[in-house]
Amino acid sequence: MTRRSSSITIRDVAREAGVSVATVSRYINHNAPVSSEVAVRINKVMTGLRYTPHAVARHLATRKTRAIGLILNSMNYDFFAPLLSGLEEIVAENEHNLLVATYRSDTRQSFPPPIGPHNTDGVVVFADTLDDAHLTQWYQLDFPVVLVHRTPPDALPIPCVTIENKTATQSMINHLIEVHGRRRIVFMRGPEHQEDSRWRELGYRAALEAHAIDYDERLVLNGGFDRDIAYEAMSAFISTNHVQFDAVFSGDDDSAVGTLRALQEARLSVPDQVSVVGFDDQHFSSFINPPLTTIQAPTEEVGRTAGRQLFQVLKGEQTDLITLLPTRIVIRVSCGCAQTLSEKKEVVSPKNVIHVVS
Repeated sequence: MTRRSSSITIRDVAREAGVSVATVSRYINHNAPVSSEVAVRINKVMTGLRYTPHAVARHLATRKTRAIGLILNSMNYDFFAPLLSGLEEIVAENEHNLLVATYRSDTRQSFPPPIGPHNTDGVVVFADTLDDAHLTQWYQLDFPVVLVHRTPPDALPIPCVTIENKTATQSMINHLIEVHGRRRIVFMRGPEHQEDSRWRELGYRAALEAHAIDYDERLVLNGGFDRDIAYEAMSAFISTNHVQFDAVFSGDDDSAVGTLRALQEARLSVPDQVSVVGFDDQHFSSFINPPLTTIQAPTEEVGRTAGRQLFQVLKGEQTDLITLLPTRIVIRVSCGCAQTLSEKKEVVSPKNVIHVVS
């Protein structure tokens, strides 16, 4: 018979994991590092035993931290500013404080997450941060979590908020093919295992198939949703592959910046020779040269929605398990459309219809 989690002690965890009580304590309190192997073993045992440290149990019972957490994989990119702004708005409305931290379970397994049940009432978790084991453990502790830009592990009923990726990308590729006659379109992937990137690639493939264009693996690059990685990937592609191409779907706007730099250094004219498009419509996208055609993602609203849902969970209210927010295409110059910044064409991706706004 499985023992109740309330009767499980730190000594039980240490014995099952084959380590000392002091090592388990260091892992729980993250006041000193432990090896990745030991951290994984301790976390697995804690999950299996459903062990709740006393400090965590007190916070779960009282909910008196008055703090909400946000875990990101990085804060190096402009992309995160509107997400943070939207979430902060909702947190302030509910008279809580917001704690923000970066964490990647694939590189920091020797430390537990810096934000969680021990210091917050609930956490918004961004993609590529916590692994499935951490999320499963928090779910078993009944700790409130809302996921952003990723779905929950093993079909656990954890709410998630994301955006429409596939249809928008397919519409953008359709635009490049149908309006500008592009047929050799480079697709720049995001980080490995990133769900947004996978859905965008599905949209890319769907558009090619609809126009009887063969998928060419040589035209798929790894841009990492990062301007430096994208620059290196595009520079190497141009200099070593000698594969014909006439357009680039850059994965996101940060990648588009690196792509444009590589094309300019190679003296390839944008958009005359190569069309370039992005995704997100970050604040700088209309100011780079040429102004970037991109897919506008409601990143600030993602933050607001995730915040609202987290407080619904805290109040014991029902919330949607999957929220898919719409995106739209913003046509500027980099795809080849001749227009000024004061003129704006938009494609509403769910309807796949172009609307011209003067």
